Amino acid sequence: MDARTALRADCSRCVGLCCVAPAFVASADFALTKPAGTPCPNLGADHRCGIHDRLRRSGFPGCAVFDCFGAGQHVVALTLGGADVVPSSAQRRTLHAALDPARAVMEVLHHLEECAALVTADASDTSDTSGDPATGGLAAEVRAERDRVRALLDLPVERLTAVDVDGLRRRVGPLLGRVSAAVRGGVPRGRPPRGTGPYADLAGADLTGADMRGADLRGALLVGADLRGADLDRADLLGADLRGADVRGARLAAALFLTRPQLAAARGDARTTVPAVHERPDHWR
Repeated sequence: MDARTALRADCSRCVGLCCVAPAFVASADFALTKPAGTPCPNLGADHRCGIHDRLRRSGFPGCAVFDCFGAGQHVVALTLGGADVVPSSAQRRTLHAALDPARAVMEVLHHLEECAALVTADASDTSDTSGDPATGGLAAEVRAERDRVRALLDLPVERLTAVDVDGLRRRVGPLLGRVSAAVRGGVPRGRPPRGTGPYADLAGADLTGADMRGADLRGALLVGADLRGADLDRADLLGADLRGADVRGARLAAALFLTRPQLAAARGDARTTVPAVHERPDHWR
């Protein structure tokens, strides 16, 4: 089983942290303004969202795309032992402070688990340290970093809250980049349109049917881009902004570092292929 399947929200084991801890500002993403630490009026006494099945129709697409990667239930277990315990005021403050750093750690772990899956096939040979994914060197480095990040989740909640998230991302980012480059180097490259690349501004771009196999789209701005029928096999989508992107019929099954929030932010259909570890967003139907 892919280890990433465990890194997803389980609201039944949480106390509605994402409906309380963050601030909302009335906008296209949220139908109301809510200060941090104040429960959303749609949150019920059972810690569940009363409009979860109609978030988009009710003006809360920002909630529909949110995923804590399992951070909510993790900090609840660390702080309370379980979601059936009523937290004190001090415990609520601890939970709210811990949600964002825990989510960041678990998102980094999600990417490292993907790296581990990508290099697993040849990980048994640890004698070669050349850094190629077909050798054990890069695989061993990925496993070691993954284990270091996993260990952060064993920390007491106060220490987890104090994790230097930016420093963690700076440390892990180059390793993700090396895995990406090695994996993309092992597949036929497409012919991405001019201007395509890391952190490129492709907002609203017409990329219909584009052959972007193996493209580096890390951090690219793809808001509202037309990607219908595009081939993104082994394209690196780490941190790419896919809000409102039209991915109907696009090939995303083997895209690298694609997350559930990115898929939920885009517009796809039954023809869009997605990684096996993710579900097709409900609104694509």
